[in-house]
Amino acid sequence: MAIKRWVIRQADKERASQISEKFNIDPFVAFLMVSRGIVDDLDVVNFMADEFMLSSPFDMVDMDEAVFTVSETIENGDKICVYGDYDCDGVTSTTLLVDFLRNKGADVCYYIPSRDKEGYGLNMSAIDTIASWGVNLIITVDNGISAFDEAEHIYELGMSLVITDHHQLSDGRLPVAEAVVNPHREENTMDFRDFCGVGVAFKLAVAMDEDNIEQIVENYIDLVAIGTIADVMPLKEENRAFVRRGIQKLNTNPRKSLAPLIGRNSNALTSQDIAFQICPRINAMGRIGDAKRAVDFLLCDNAQEAVSACNSLDEENANRQKIEQEIIDDVKLQIKKNPRLVSSPVIVVAGKGYHHGVIGIVAAHILEQYGKPTFIVGIDENGVARGSARSVEGFNIFEALSSCSDDLIQFGGHPMAAGITLNEDMIEKFSADINEFAIKNYPVMPQGELTLDFKLAPSYLNVDLVDSLSVLEPYGAGNPQAVFGIYKLKLLGVTPLSEGKHIRLDLQKKDTKIRVVKFSTPYNEFPYKSGDELNLAVKVSKNAYNGKMYLSVQAVDIRLSSFDEEKYFAEKSLYDLYRYTGRVDKSLYPTREECALVYKYLKKNNGYPYSLESLYFRLQDKLTYGKLMFAIKAFSQGGLINYKKGITLNIVKEKVNLEETPILKALKGRLNIE
Repeated sequence: MAIKRWVIRQADKERASQISEKFNIDPFVAFLMVSRGIVDDLDVVNFMADEFMLSSPFDMVDMDEAVFTVSETIENGDKICVYGDYDCDGVTSTTLLVDFLRNKGADVCYYIPSRDKEGYGLNMSAIDTIASWGVNLIITVDNGISAFDEAEHIYELGMSLVITDHHQLSDGRLPVAEAVVNPHREENTMDFRDFCGVGVAFKLAVAMDEDNIEQIVENYIDLVAIGTIADVMPLKEENRAFVRRGIQKLNTNPRKSLAPLIGRNSNALTSQDIAFQICPRINAMGRIGDAKRAVDFLLCDNAQEAVSACNSLDEENANRQKIEQEIIDDVKLQIKKNPRLVSSPVIVVAGKGYHHGVIGIVAAHILEQYGKPTFIVGIDENGVARGSARSVEGFNIFEALSSCSDDLIQFGGHPMAAGITLNEDMIEKFSADINEFAIKNYPVMPQGELTLDFKLAPSYLNVDLVDSLSVLEPYGAGNPQAVFGIYKLKLLGVTPLSEGKHIRLDLQKKDTKIRVVKFSTPYNEFPYKSGDELNLAVKVSKNAYNGKMYLSVQAVDIRLSSFDEEKYFAEKSLYDLYRYTGRVDKSLYPTREECALVYKYLKKNNGYPYSLESLYFRLQDKLTYGKLMFAIKAFSQGGLINYKKGITLNIVKEKVNLEETPILKALKGRLNIE
């Protein structure tokens, strides 16, 4: 995985002490709250509040027009269509509003566009279909704010439109509609605006039935929680209240459709469980199947049918994972055959038949591995390519796409993620153009960061700490689970788990011994050995076993204590700049003595089975990153080693003059070294 900077949160210790004393909060937790921006007394009260918090839905402009239009349509016996989206937020939004309107006596149907055939949002063909159903009013959920032409078509066909959406407005313009309810409209009289689509739909339901708010909350707050978590909305203000109350409902009185999913969890459901168990299953229907089935599943009120539907969700999710892994494997194979694919500042990998529903997940996976903005592009049988991109913080992927828009049929997105459509024969040019933009505007690519909340001595890791931290839950966007830095631990031993897929580490500092689990790290790829001194970034939780609670410590990242982060990133940037632009620096050229030092290390260890990055960390105090990379290339060209997944030594009978290898001769010439 790509190396990240470790950034420790800063906080006003004096303010944290005041909050701890005033609100009787654990001093440690108070510090964490302040470091996350919870500073003012009102912020603390809202954050700690157990009671459900709900602002007036009429703080959003046009809410009264929306209520009037929908209510009048119901009273007239006219037909309503809820137009949703295929992701988890869109599915929960659709489910909520359809069920609410049916309970109000409405004649209501719903429409979810196909991700593969129709794409996101309103489209002309779907509108024509809905009109043929005899629909009088379309209500959008989680979409519609940029559907200008489609909105006019709705009115041309004699229907009306109410838009509920949470996406940003385009140039301040609004589509024609009876009402446009969106938290990001400037006219709104509200401070907090980061609701997801189902949050806005929920607000509409509350506005339509203000006398029965508690019942509406009881009926639908679980859907609001799921959609809010799935759409990675910040868990602050009302969103935090939505998710807390939603989790309570899911744990105490789950709807029949979700009960089989929740029943598999032996402990009380958490926001993390929702994010990794429930949301992916709902999303899977829209990614590779028909999202309408996900709505049908959530609307199901029969326990036996719910079990069957839940099994179907599991199968769909397993199928999604299989397709996703097949694409990841193919992408890795392409990279292995052509390492140049990942030697540029922006990674672009294309393949025939890549399923459009999962390429975004694959892009995120490759980004995590290489730490570079990544495009994964699927090419269909007609030569039309559709791609999904994920970026690193600080590299504006939307700006980059705008610079090479002539290569594309269409594109859209925001700084961290985007989608593109282009012809197959333009992929190579697009890759060259977007990398040219990156080299020109980002000569040093922004590095990924891992935020640590606090440095801790291992003796502080216990179940009481986990209990103290529980007041910070639920965790999610804007309020992540705490990550602690544990420094200078001696590695005592490594134990493989789950047939070597994961590992358990035994570590010690002074008189304190701890056990740490590192998931998705194969035993044979772990580059550290007994006796190494390590720094760890960890999360803590607790597990119940035989009626007792035990501490669970999970490693997020591990590095040698001797690792010099600033040196690494500075040296790697110079090496990358050479690869991207040919710009040379004397710190790249390894001397004969430095090459000998590296080779002696390899000979002593009979090669090196791990990554070149981890080899650099072993030798960081002896030579620069660039020197090591060029030394390894020279060894390979000189026949001293083979480098594939790791380094193996060759039997060499004759002396090799490394300075005569093509790579060092070229570098020496460019540096004018005698």
